Amino acid sequence: MKLVKLLANLGYGSRKDAQRLIRSGAVTDDTGHVLSANDLPPHPMLRFRGEPLDPPSPLLLVLNKPDGYTCSSTDPGDTIYDLLPPRFARRNPGLNPVGRLDKDSTGLLLLTDDGKLLHRIIHPKSGCLKIYHATLDRPLDGHEAALFASGTLVLNGETHPLLPAPLEAIGTHDALVTLHEGRYHQVRRMFAAAGNHVLALKRLSIGGFRLPDDLSEGDWRPLTAEELESIFQ
Repeated sequence: MKLVKLLANLGYGSRKDAQRLIRSGAVTDDTGHVLSANDLPPHPMLRFRGEPLDPPSPLLLVLNKPDGYTCSSTDPGDTIYDLLPPRFARRNPGLNPVGRLDKDSTGLLLLTDDGKLLHRIIHPKSGCLKIYHATLDRPLDGHEAALFASGTLVLNGETHPLLPAPLEAIGTHDALVTLHEGRYHQVRRMFAAAGNHVLALKRLSIGGFRLPDDLSEGDWRPLTAEELESIFQ
């Protein structure tokens, strides 16, 4: 791949923009040597205005999603893409969420430009369970765990029962719910079927990967190779 195309694919601009940036000396190697359009050292050596060039595809990010952000680039208002560098929205291939969180939900959100990896993670056969912390409007009354684990709960407007979903009470108004699937607003609708209302919902983990303790709300970073493998453990 030529340097011009690489810059364009990473969202730094159009190919014409990339040519202009290269001519201006904005792209160097890690020694400060200004690169020409015909140069393409190994990716870790590339610098854009002194900073390491964004990671190439395939890319997998973890984002600690705050409340009030949607997971669609076309929705009005604040979106998760506003939390990333603007050029990330122009990457080709584009970044997509791995299992969306609704606007009012928070916590662990993975994004990737690797379609095969995305489908591998979300496919039920992968065994990548998702754990959520739900804060409720009314106290748990004790019947929810049996109902969620029954495998017979049918949500309003649907015909197929949910897969069993273990529930662990961690307080009078708080519970951890483990999902094997990802239906629309599933946790909220499950508690609604149990006669309760979810005030706050936070995703804590996907598979064996847990939201990093040192990642503040609104922050993101690429996953390491070890963290990627942990998803499937």
